[in-house]
Amino acid sequence: MAKITLTGPQKAAGLLIIMGAETSASIFKHLDEKEVDKLTLEITKIPNLEREKSQQIIAELRESLATQESMSKGGIEYAREVLGKALGSARAEEIINRSIKTLKMQPFDFMKKADVFYLANFLQKEHPQTIAVILSYLDPQKASNVLLNIPEDKRGDVAKRLAGMKNVSSEFVSSVENSLREKFEKETVTTKSVSVGGVESLVNILHAVDRETEKAIVDALSETEPDLAEEVRKRLFTFDDLKKLDDRALQRILREVDPKDLARAMKQVSGTISGLIYKNMPKRAAEMLKEEISYLGPMRLSEVEEAQQKIIVVVRQLEEQGEIMISRGGKGGESIIE
Repeated sequence: MAKITLTGPQKAAGLLIIMGAETSASIFKHLDEKEVDKLTLEITKIPNLEREKSQQIIAELRESLATQESMSKGGIEYAREVLGKALGSARAEEIINRSIKTLKMQPFDFMKKADVFYLANFLQKEHPQTIAVILSYLDPQKASNVLLNIPEDKRGDVAKRLAGMKNVSSEFVSSVENSLREKFEKETVTTKSVSVGGVESLVNILHAVDRETEKAIVDALSETEPDLAEEVRKRLFTFDDLKKLDDRALQRILREVDPKDLARAMKQVSGTISGLIYKNMPKRAAEMLKEEISYLGPMRLSEVEEAQQKIIVVVRQLEEQGEIMISRGGKGGESIIE
């Protein structure tokens, strides 16, 4: 692949896009006004960050870090010098000591914060022995969920190797970690590339129109592209969107759903969603729901999504019947129950 010529500001802007909005925002806080203006201008010039550019930016950054003389001489001393000048020696030592503890990481730490279903999809391409080694380093709960979402024809072999594992050489673990880290970073870069158009863009537009307009557009789409229309319907209101409803609407929905479907739907959901659901249920019903969830154990992503879709169908039905109203036209966060 031919090397793409990028200026310094273009590389910096690309890196900020790759890292995502939250991390980039924290970096902007430490830049002066001119730097912020320059980077903002460069970011606006990049409507779509291609995979090749993303990979080149990451590769050049890695190469630059690896060859810096300051790092080769010893990162801790360099960090102590920089922090000492910026924050004073006492504060510098406090941060350095905390960082030293963080550096004592276990193998495959870069995978430990990854979503279970994303991780299962990433690992299913690897050899069963490799998967077994990785699972042995993950939190038991997370490892069990990852194992459950690995294809069935490979799951048994992975489990057998995991159970029979005794000693694995540190050289092998290090080799596997280094190899997978690079592949993991490349896939992460790809998933963070900025996209334009597509179903997501249509959904965003429909979120900004009134209910009548939305229905007319989706109904028209159903006549020519029924599968696409159904995909749009699913994205117009997701299970996570329950947090946008007020208490009365949520209580009305909860009276209609099957408790078993609700328990399955709540596997792997955020604390915000589960907290809202428990809050809007009678105390005894909430306790029974928690017990039901605890009995379920690990579940496949497809099972969770199927249960969540059943809840969303209830939401759609109640809205069509006029019993609840989900606001449109960009006024998200409000709902009315008739």
